[in-house]
Parts: sequence; structure tokens; C-alpha cells
Amino acid sequence: MRAGLDNPREFLLELFQIAVAAADPHQILPPYLPKDTGQRALVVGAGKAAAAMASALEKHWTGELSGLVITPYRHSEPCQRIEVIEAAHPVPDVQGEYAAARILQLVSGLSADDVVICLLSGGGSALLSLPAPGITLADKQAITQQLLRCGASIADINCVRKHLSRIKGGRLARACYPAQLITYAISDVPGDRHAVIASGPTVADATTSAEALEVVRRYDIQVQRHILDWLADSGSETVKAHDPAFVGSQFYLIGTAQVSLEAAAHAARKVGIEVLLLGDTIEGEAREVAQVQAALALTRHRGGTTKAPWLILSGGETTVTVTGSGRGGRNTEFLLALAIALDGASGIYALAADTDGLDGTQDHAGAVLTPANWQRARNLGLDAQALLADNDSYDFFAALDALLTTGPTRTNVNDFRAILVLP
Repeated sequence: MRAGLDNPREFLLELFQIAVAAADPHQILPPYLPKDTGQRALVVGAGKAAAAMASALEKHWTGELSGLVITPYRHSEPCQRIEVIEAAHPVPDVQGEYAAARILQLVSGLSADDVVICLLSGGGSALLSLPAPGITLADKQAITQQLLRCGASIADINCVRKHLSRIKGGRLARACYPAQLITYAISDVPGDRHAVIASGPTVADATTSAEALEVVRRYDIQVQRHILDWLADSGSETVKAHDPAFVGSQFYLIGTAQVSLEAAAHAARKVGIEVLLLGDTIEGEAREVAQVQAALALTRHRGGTTKAPWLILSGGETTVTVTGSGRGGRNTEFLLALAIALDGASGIYALAADTDGLDGTQDHAGAVLTPANWQRARNLGLDAQALLADNDSYDFFAALDALLTTGPTRTNVNDFRAILVLP
């Protein structure tokens, strides 16, 4: 590693870069490709890594390729044989609806001799925005906005999305049948559940319409009567495991948060740092997760049980129940709550960022916290508690010039959190 512990901020930034590099589609996709890449294949897909995955596939696939993938605006990468369409994320737009409809058209009428390669990554659920019969794009936009603000987990959000879709929840696999279907996926969901990644368009779904309806009611999502009627209709049910569409279908998980966290942990251990790896399945309110991790850091820091630096690493996907009018994402909210709990403790530094380069809907990946910028916040008269109450973590770290801005990384294994405790 280039950065040393004499510069903790740069050290944490380098760990983040290592984690992102461990999920680079150009590095992780080729080893999973079949030995025979000379056959013809139709390529479809969606997600923040979709264009990069398509580009990597083109470089290593010698046979004929055609098809279409959808990626968020500014996430595109040049492809020669596979068309790339950009659309909105996390709230879907007409471009995503148009592109998803085209994907269904491309895979219709295939035979058992055809090969379909599906490239999936985080963000794919919003991008594959093809509403079910009787549901409009405006309906899905309104529901998505509410789900994103109410603190629902990604599994709950995608449960609803799947049952309001014509392409998710195994329906893309059914449309491809009887073609040979190969899915390559980069996971952004805690536990790497195949049916949750991009709302599982090519895998069987165990959730039910009744469960989707329960999510709507539990979070008090305001929907019109025709949506409730649809979720009560058997036609809204997703495709189950006994469907012939899944016979012979192949699914490869090529990138995960755990692998990225382990890459960062390995780099830290090489320079003599003790690592506590909490795993990639951390969920819950961002500010509550911050309280727990702050307590861990302070216990070790004040206990003085070791002379070695100590690093707490975690991934997963926290949530934010939005009650204020401020700006920010779950990673800066985590970091602001952490800063309040640490209260400027000397020798504790932290970074929290989204590996896709965008924290929520803002233009930054996350932020970096140091004892110095906490003191600077006090000198500037920033009211951290009031800003947290207003969900305004963005303006807190922007005032300190502590936001981490990377631009789209063209991959996505979700949150990366690192807390460095120096002796």
C-alpha cells in the first residue's frame, strides 16, 4: 500500500479503492466465462455494472454477440457489439421502461439452440422498469419514491417491485425459454440472495403477492385501488422454482461485498493492522448501526488493550427513514451519527462510502471523518445533532470539504465502512 498510517485519511481512501477494484467487471468476469466462447450469444442485462460487464464480455467473447443492456445515466462504457441504453436510477423513467420492453422483444421466440447471457448488478431493479398490466410508470415511480424514504430493506423494496413487473421475479427467464440461459451477477444485497439482486429476473422467486401487499401496508405506502387489486390477483404472482424455464439455467455470482471487504482486510493486515471484519450483511437504520460501531471503536480505544492499530470493516446496506428535508445518503448519515457518538475522540478515523460511487441520489460516494474535521465542525458552529435530525449529512460534510467524490465506478457491491483506531 502506498499510504502509511502517518496519513490515516489517505490510508482509508486506499482501502476503499482496493475494495472497489476487487469488484471490477473487467477483472472478475473473464474467469467465469466458458472455455468455448466461439458460439453466438444474445446479451441482455441491467445494473450499474452492466455496461462495464458488457464491455468485458466483448473483449473475451470470440463468437457473435448482439443484444442490449441498461445502465444508469453516466455509467455507460463503450461497446461495439452490445447496445447500451442509459436510464434513471433509483426512481425509474421512460427510458428504462422502453429498454426493458426491448429486452423482452429480443428474447421472444428463441429456440433451444440459442444462448442468452444475462448481465446483472445492483441498480438493475429500477432500470428494468416494465410495469405489469394495468400498472403505469407513474404508479411505479410514486411507489418507489415512498419505499426509498420509509426505511424499507432492499428485500422488501424488491418484493414489491417484482410483483408489479412484467420482467422481474423470474419473468425474463420464462421469456427466454427454451433458450440456454447464463446469468452473471455482481451482488449488492446483504446475503447475496440471487432472487433479490436486480429483483431476480432470471431466477425463481419464493416471495408471494400476499407478502408484497403486506410490505405496502406495513410501511403505509399510499397506492391506488387498482394496485391493491392487482396484488390480490393471481396474475401478479412471480415465477416459482418448478417452472421449466429454470431447468438447465446457469447462475454465476462473480462479485460480492464479502470478497471486496476481504481484499481490504488483507491489505490492512499486511501492514500490521488488526482487523475486525463484521461481514457484508449489516442492515438497519444507518444512525443505529453507527451507534453500535462507535461503541466498538471507543471500547477498544479507551481500553488500551493493544498497541497495534485496529480496523473495523463492514458492508451491507443500511437504510434511512427520511423525516427531514436535508440532503444526504445512508453512508454520510452513518458517518454523521458516528461522529456524534465519537465526539472527536483522538486517534479514530472513519470512511463510509458506496462502492458504486454514489451515496443515495447525491453526487458523492460518501465521506471521511477525522478528529480534525470534527473539531473544525465545532469551530464553524455546525450543529451536528440538528443536521442529523434533518437528514442533512451532505451539508455537514460539504462544509468540512470531507465528501468523497469518485464519480460512477461502474460496479456495485454496496456499502463500504472502515473505522481505523490508532493506539
